[in-house]
This record gives sequence, C-alpha cells and structure tokens, in this order.
Amino acid sequence: MATISHKAATQRACEKIRNRFPQIEMREFRADITLTVPREQLVEVMRYVKEACGFDMLLNVAAVDHLGQDVRYEVHYAVSQAETGANLLIRTPLTEQDPSLPSLVELWRSANWLEREQYDLMGIRFEGHPDLRRIMMWEDYPYHPLRKDFPVAGVPTETPGVAFTEKAPTDGAPFTTTPGGRTAADREPRSRG
Repeated sequence: MATISHKAATQRACEKIRNRFPQIEMREFRADITLTVPREQLVEVMRYVKEACGFDMLLNVAAVDHLGQDVRYEVHYAVSQAETGANLLIRTPLTEQDPSLPSLVELWRSANWLEREQYDLMGIRFEGHPDLRRIMMWEDYPYHPLRKDFPVAGVPTETPGVAFTEKAPTDGAPFTTTPGGRTAADREPRSRG
C-alpha cells in the first residue's frame, strides 16, 4: 500500500469537507489550510472532520483577542491525522457579547483541559463541558489574564495570601526586556550583566 504525503492527505480531506459543507470558507497560506466555521456548525463540522476525514487528534485549542473589532475573539482548533501527518486549522469567530462555543470533549477527550485553559485565561465559555473550572487562576478570580484589556502589570486583588495584593512588580525583573531602538541582543535581560 502506497503512503500519501501529509499535504496530499490534507488536500483530499479538504475536498471532502468542501463537498459536504460548501459554505465554509477555506484559506490556504504556505500550504497550511484554515477553515472558518460558524459557531452554529462547529460540532457538526468537527464530527465530520474526525469521523469522515480521519483527523483523529485534537492537538490544540487556542484563542485570539482582537480587542476593538466587531468579532473580538477567534477560537482555533488544530487537528491532525496520526497516520498521514495531515494537519488542519479550524477557526470560529466570536463576538464580545457572547464568547461561548459548544464543547468538543465528547469528540476528543483532549479538549477537556484545552477548553478549560481557554476558559480560564481568555474567558471563552464551552457549553456542555463536563467540568469547566479554572486551572491556573483561582476560581473566584474576576479577570482573564490573556485578554488584551488585562494590564501587563496585573491588577490589585482583595485576596491576600492567594496572589499579589498590589500590582505585580515588573520593573527590573530578570526577564523584562529594555525598550528602545537597540538590537534584540542589547534589549535581552542577560546583556545587563
């Protein structure tokens, strides 16, 4: 049996997806293909991608914050075929007013922690998730630290003993780069001796 390249496997899968869902936008950039799927079709498309097209691994769930735009958030799903190495990126746009999606834990168990991470750090809610709790910040923390409107220095908290009760000190921290027009090597913290 001849094996096919991951690029050919991705192309073949995308043809099947395009035939089944002709309204879905597909973009190719440097041989990577991205599908844009509306929230209402996400579960149906992802089930088809897994069951009919053989993308058996959910590698990552990530979110992007486009603060100030109508579609503020995008959730990106990276899926792969273990046998061929074919990869596909599926993105779903979300508004600031309703940053929620159906959970994909029923399709891929790996979605459990990946969705919890995006809930915790970006505030994306995954409806139907079996255990949507925070995994990095404490449960009552009112903010989502990876959103663009979250200040880099942090925010004061009224929970002493759990986190900083003042803004997190970043001046002079060992990994803080020095701003300016110099080269990246000069801005590197190690260059300060």
